[in-house]
Amino acid sequence: MNPVDPQANVAPVQGGYDGFPGQPGGATVVQFTTVNVTSEPPKDHIIWSLFCFVYSNPFCLGLAALIYSIKARDRKMLGDLEGSRHYASTARLLNIVASVLGSIIFLICLIIIFTTSAQASRAYR
Repeated sequence: MNPVDPQANVAPVQGGYDGFPGQPGGATVVQFTTVNVTSEPPKDHIIWSLFCFVYSNPFCLGLAALIYSIKARDRKMLGDLEGSRHYASTARLLNIVASVLGSIIFLICLIIIFTTSAQASRAYR
């Protein structure tokens, strides 16, 4: 077996350059920076879910959104941010669908009321 000489792998530095670090021919210094990014806790959309549950609850979507919002809040309090984000995104989707369907139903009801009242007023003239 051949013994390994630790001095055999060292190459001599040619020329002495005392310039700025990082410049060609100078000593290279590598610096590491650690950045701690604290993500803000996810929103649970509880107020929006309550509004959808009380005012526009087509096909019980407001109730489902409220349940998922409460689950998201519980997960957030336990420190499970990924589970909270999952439940909050589901609650957000259900709130969007409930709001859109509730708005469409409300507009259709308004259109029906105005057209029937206009027809009724023309019929009694």
